[in-house]
Amino acid sequence: MVNITNRPGYYKNPIIHADYSDPDIVRTGDDFYMVSSSFNHFPALPILHSKDLVNWKIINHVFSRFDNNTYDTMQPGKGVWAPSVRYHDGKFWVFFSTPDEGIFMSFTEDPHGEWSAPHCVKAAKGWIDPCPLWDEDGRAWLVHAFAHSRSGRKHQLQLLEMSPDGRSILNEGRVIYDGALDQPTIEGPKFYKCNGWYYIFAPAGGVETGWQSVLRAKNLQGPWEARVVLQQGETQINGPHQGGFVELDNGECLFVHFQDADLYGRIVHLQPMRWLENGWPIIGENQTAEGIGQPVTEHRLPSIAKDPQGNETPQTSDSFAEGRPGLQWQWQAHPQQKWLQSATNTLALTCQIMPEYQGEQALYTQPNLLLQKFPAREFSATTRLEAAFVQPGELSGLIIYGERYAALALEQYEGKRKITFISAWMSDTGVLHQQQRDIADWPQNTPLWLKVDVKPGGICHFSFSENGTDWQSVTPCFAAGKGKWVGAKVGVFAASHQAVAQPGVGFYSHFTIEV
Repeated sequence: MVNITNRPGYYKNPIIHADYSDPDIVRTGDDFYMVSSSFNHFPALPILHSKDLVNWKIINHVFSRFDNNTYDTMQPGKGVWAPSVRYHDGKFWVFFSTPDEGIFMSFTEDPHGEWSAPHCVKAAKGWIDPCPLWDEDGRAWLVHAFAHSRSGRKHQLQLLEMSPDGRSILNEGRVIYDGALDQPTIEGPKFYKCNGWYYIFAPAGGVETGWQSVLRAKNLQGPWEARVVLQQGETQINGPHQGGFVELDNGECLFVHFQDADLYGRIVHLQPMRWLENGWPIIGENQTAEGIGQPVTEHRLPSIAKDPQGNETPQTSDSFAEGRPGLQWQWQAHPQQKWLQSATNTLALTCQIMPEYQGEQALYTQPNLLLQKFPAREFSATTRLEAAFVQPGELSGLIIYGERYAALALEQYEGKRKITFISAWMSDTGVLHQQQRDIADWPQNTPLWLKVDVKPGGICHFSFSENGTDWQSVTPCFAAGKGKWVGAKVGVFAASHQAVAQPGVGFYSHFTIEV
């Protein structure tokens, strides 16, 4: 799952080759916690934990659903955008936005446990990427950016005073920086106070080709200076930006950020960071006389690291021992109790009616797709399906999902079963084209093994088997594509062309990923 260097005592980037978009981190004692965007996927807002900043594990999600029905159906590209995480007053705080609803906050004393229900701090369309700061005088502040698609504003960062309990905004706020000329598309701010200076770390220049900027001021009224501190330079790491930094007891600083890797999503890198004598930070390795850094591909492990890279990685494979999906799985919409049947040592997905998209039933907006992130450039995913279908038109199988998707499924029809291959793609004009092709008949009451081998570039080779050993290939191969603001995903589903009172079930006894 990670790129592991052969150099003892070193780590290699990316530290997580998976779509943990817009990461932010916080340190408390010997523990580090990371949050990332989850967009329209639920449970929402994953929490990852590390002891050394290179080995990470998913430990929780902040919440499972909003208190409204907006996300009962799939909302591509909406949902949780660019969260920030902080530790203050004995609590962990996460602030995040949804582009159409506003800015939200949740808190807990234990990040492994239950978080408070998301509270709307400010209802505002297009106010995004919030980050709080509690100052020494007891006052609290919030900085955020704007989504032009919703607010008509761009390139600006706004500062507001916030109640110390994080629940409300106390003033109208004011724009403290407009980057239209020097820092276009400035967004994703992360707010700090260090050595008497206020700092705002903010990416600019756009996701694919941008850079990391830092603003600073002696007081919140400004003036705010801006400086580029990390850019692609002579490396192959495009758009290195949007993230946060932590400082260790020995003064060592490290910065985590993403790189847009197209169909693989926004993968996570770790950079050394240090402070220059003039009070500006530099991230990565020095690339210019002005003190602008460029990303490292390898670097010495953080001084706190006791284990080599790869000792612990975000979860992928799942035995479904308790009949529930693990923390690596997310649905396309608010989870519904009816999507799962109670089971032991198996995952029992019920066949839910396939919604219409552009007048035709399609898997594109199927809310009960159960998906996880691509974990590497190359991997294979294998699962075993036993079906208990009730009605013709019920189907269940293995899917590679994005705005372009493909699924290998078992389907019930006219008292028989068949293996079918479904593929779809989105045209430049936003029209979804879906095709279905029958592969082979399949005996009743016979388990079906399904497999996909993902090669570099997202080239996917599907196959099926009766025993999990002898595989029959499905041709042609399929080129995976990214989703709306997210990378491609892999997972399982159970769908139906008609609604029934007691739907059929697809039973999955395991899901195994090998990298």
